[in-house]
Amino acid sequence: MAIRVQIHHTISRPISGASPNFRRNVAGITVPAPFPKHPLFSLPRKWQFSKWVIRLSVGSVEEQSPPKSTVDVQRLVGFLYEDLPHLFDDQGIDRTVYDDRVMFRDPITKHDSIAGYLFNIALLKRLFRPDFQLHWVKQTGPYEITTRWTMVMRFMLLPWKPELVFTGTSVMGVNPQTGKFCSHVDYWDSIQNNNYFSLEGLWDVIRQLRIYKTPDLETPKYEILKRTADYEVRRYAPFIVVETQGDTLSGSAGFNTVAGYIFGKNSKEEKIPMTTPVFTETTDTEESKVAIQIVLPQGKDLSSLPDPNQETVTLRKVEGGIAAALKFSGKPTEDVVQKKEQELRNSLIRDGLRPRKGCMLARYNDPGSTWEGIMIRLNPKYVGEFQKLFWKNIMMAIMR
Repeated sequence: MAIRVQIHHTISRPISGASPNFRRNVAGITVPAPFPKHPLFSLPRKWQFSKWVIRLSVGSVEEQSPPKSTVDVQRLVGFLYEDLPHLFDDQGIDRTVYDDRVMFRDPITKHDSIAGYLFNIALLKRLFRPDFQLHWVKQTGPYEITTRWTMVMRFMLLPWKPELVFTGTSVMGVNPQTGKFCSHVDYWDSIQNNNYFSLEGLWDVIRQLRIYKTPDLETPKYEILKRTADYEVRRYAPFIVVETQGDTLSGSAGFNTVAGYIFGKNSKEEKIPMTTPVFTETTDTEESKVAIQIVLPQGKDLSSLPDPNQETVTLRKVEGGIAAALKFSGKPTEDVVQKKEQELRNSLIRDGLRPRKGCMLARYNDPGSTWEGIMIRLNPKYVGEFQKLFWKNIMMAIMR
């Protein structure tokens, strides 16, 4: 309404007996004529302004303003840092900080009470054994807090126990009257349509239930920071590799040489357990130099490992860092590897990340199936959102 725009908070509640011409008799007040189009002005004339007056902040009339909220949102931010890591453990979250009528929504689930919300958590614990990782919590509005998280689950009812991975944000609303959470809405990174009920979200769940198998061997440890529809961003812990010169990304030249080291061809004739994957890596775009690598078990360190018997074999510690990975299955021919590398590189550039030169191919092979991944290092200078929200010190990026 024009009056409300020009005179802030000047329309009071209705009173009886007010003259429709009262507005014209108030000194110092002018109202544009004709009035702007508004549903109020389309009423019959006898009803226009018949029960409304203008309240001025002068004389004995006091300006009325809503009471200020005493909610300490920053305190709630700190509370969530402590409470949310218990989402799926035996301790659980503190239900007393939620309104009884809290609204929970994600792309395929909705509940409108704290009881329903807690039932959903209990069901996920029973069926999926979730591993919940909280990355950060911050205030994003006067009564709004946003969190970023990763949740890795295994569906225990299927024989192959497939792993499902979801990353995203939760926007949590705070009731200014009670100081408690009144809403919790999840947004997944892997889909575009996050509204309830999202068929895209349902398909994202179903396709992660597919049958696949990789060898049950030790592999480098990493944390998934973000999973999109096209790739994953991972943070790796340091690990050690034994390596030698290879020929091409998809080739196997040099494998017998590095495998010989772990099978006892070393200064101590020590046999070292096999791990996965087998890496082939190039650090330039022309693939002029390729290395083939086997990861050594986590319990080993450079000082205790035996020396290689061959001069062409070396041991190297790979510092932990950030990497983007694209998973695929089938035979990794050179054409396929180059195509997958380009797909991953294009996706990273599209999302504002600057990939480094070169890439890695990780091969997981067993007699029944094949499973590979193409990996590209991320340039620390251009990590964008991830650099600001996930970590401060970005080191050399290696991918599974």
